[in-house]
Amino acid sequence: MQFSPTNGDFTFVSSAGAEELSGTIDAPADIKLNMGSDTKDAYATTFLRQRGYGWLLEVEEEDSEDTKPLLEELDIDLKDIYYKIRCVLMPMPSLGFNRQVVRDNPDFWGPLAVVLLFSMISIYGQFRVVSWIITIWIFGSLTIFLLARVLGGEVSYGQVLGVIGYSLLPLIVIAPLLLVIGGFDIVSTLVKLFGVFWAAYSAASLLVGDEFKTKKPLLIYPIFLLYIYFLSLYTGV
Repeated sequence: MQFSPTNGDFTFVSSAGAEELSGTIDAPADIKLNMGSDTKDAYATTFLRQRGYGWLLEVEEEDSEDTKPLLEELDIDLKDIYYKIRCVLMPMPSLGFNRQVVRDNPDFWGPLAVVLLFSMISIYGQFRVVSWIITIWIFGSLTIFLLARVLGGEVSYGQVLGVIGYSLLPLIVIAPLLLVIGGFDIVSTLVKLFGVFWAAYSAASLLVGDEFKTKKPLLIYPIFLLYIYFLSLYTGV
């Protein structure tokens, strides 16, 4: 007994009269047989989710539209730095600047730029002065910070580092004047004293708060000495 085939590739015959069963199956190209791996993947996914490790299966999608500008990535706010520079150069309260932003919102790149600028005008062909000024800035600020904490001041090292760095701006301002009046000893000395007092007052007015009470001179004096030393690195005296 013979049955008519349902597919051109098959030939069905009765078991009694057939010695051999043969045939081929041509599967379409777009069909993939992957039964075992899908079952294992589903079991592994369920196992991880039941035990609270589903976060391992999450894939973070990268969005090219969220790429931030370089200045934002480095946390550099040029408007904020410019405002702080004005607060340091014009420390008089009557001018209406919110000078406490220099202390309460410290940053690193602005003071570093000021210190590097002061280093550049102080090198006189000796590049080792640059690293020495940066070292004095870091460790001098650390000394002021430790002294302020001992005296009961509520300041952080980052705040002291920013204030000391920004307050070098008055010394940068008087630097061109010293080149012009270098031959007049008395005038040059007065300009140097003015620059040091300007820088020290700008820094001390931000760092020396009411919490120091009668101990203010103990913190103002080392700040004043620090800027004298900065000026000596510039003038070589």
